[in-house]
Amino acid sequence: TLEAALERQPATSLAMISVPGPFAAREARRALRRGLHVFLFSNGVSLEDEVALKEEAAAAGLLVMGPDCGTSIVDGVPIGFANRVRRGPIGLVGASGTGLQEVTTLVHRLGSGVSHALGTGGRDLSDAVGAATTRAALALLARDPSTRVVVLVSKPPSPAVAARVLAEAGAIAATGRPVVACFLGLDAGSVGPLPAGILLVPTLEAAAWRACEAAGHAVRSDEPPDEPPEDERVDVPDLAPPRRLLGLFSGGTLAHEALLILRAGGLALRSNLHVDGVVSPDGEGHTILDLGEEEYTRGRPHPMIDPTLRLEAIRRAGADPANAVLLLDVVLGTGSHPDPAGALAGPIREARRAALARGGFLPVIASVTGTELDPQDRREQVERLRRAGVHVAKSNAAAARMAARFIPAGGAGR
Repeated sequence: TLEAALERQPATSLAMISVPGPFAAREARRALRRGLHVFLFSNGVSLEDEVALKEEAAAAGLLVMGPDCGTSIVDGVPIGFANRVRRGPIGLVGASGTGLQEVTTLVHRLGSGVSHALGTGGRDLSDAVGAATTRAALALLARDPSTRVVVLVSKPPSPAVAARVLAEAGAIAATGRPVVACFLGLDAGSVGPLPAGILLVPTLEAAAWRACEAAGHAVRSDEPPDEPPEDERVDVPDLAPPRRLLGLFSGGTLAHEALLILRAGGLALRSNLHVDGVVSPDGEGHTILDLGEEEYTRGRPHPMIDPTLRLEAIRRAGADPANAVLLLDVVLGTGSHPDPAGALAGPIREARRAALARGGFLPVIASVTGTELDPQDRREQVERLRRAGVHVAKSNAAAARMAARFIPAGGAGR
């Protein structure tokens, strides 16, 4: 019980709660009433309970990270699905789990580091919740002397709430600490003029790059984040269309980012993601699936832990007469599968062999979110994928751009 834990460890200041949704709000409320910050990993918590918990936390000066909060890094300690990254001057707040993972790992790989990365839960920037945790987390980072740059990350937010958050972040920027915001899918014009010192960027990759620049760090690359580097310019066989792109994602924010990049490139897409103008995945056509959505995880582990559903889908893709292009994310870190690339390699080889046997061509493109400090070691994971014939891009955004190059001209509506 919570009480037994506090008797043994009375200095505890944070409770991590991962129980079935119907019981999670009760446990979070008990933790708050004992003066603890809460990391609420559980999903299935009602919107009403989320609002009430965050109101209670605000009154007590506490933080509720969640519900459905997948990732945080507090004082260098990874919580939930998170990666091992060096400490540094960049603090993050994210209504997104894999979005935080992508930015923190890219910051590390670009040579800088992270002070804290505070998750909020995916609904935090909705109209109903009003960015309660985002605003509280910003206030904490504003008082943290080790944080010199702030990054905001979110899946598509409410424009009104995003505008309010950016206005409040302007107070941090006014103290000389730049703020970089990546609100995926947000129309920049919907939030009005930005306060001085705030930069709005379109991709997670760009957020990491610009944050490192703002921290005064010379990033380790010659390529700007909005231009495709040489390793994305792939040779595409001259095969007859149609070729269908199939994205099988374990990270919801990574799936969102890929969908937005591909759609901006002219592809008509189907998806189980709730994005305006995107139809359901039932039917033919280019498809992006978030296998971490509740319809796939009800009664079974998240695909970052158990890749079974994705492995089955990869095998089926090899027999797909539409000659699919496969786009994958591979997410490392605490909580994730101990060898995701190793698990994927066999089914990828099988699918590619099946495609060749029927005279087809099955390109597989992936990104690997992680660092060499993670238990799985990103360098080893990349090498395993390459040995299986996978094109490995340096970021999720780069992988989406690379995948688009395999779709023939005129294939936008197929």
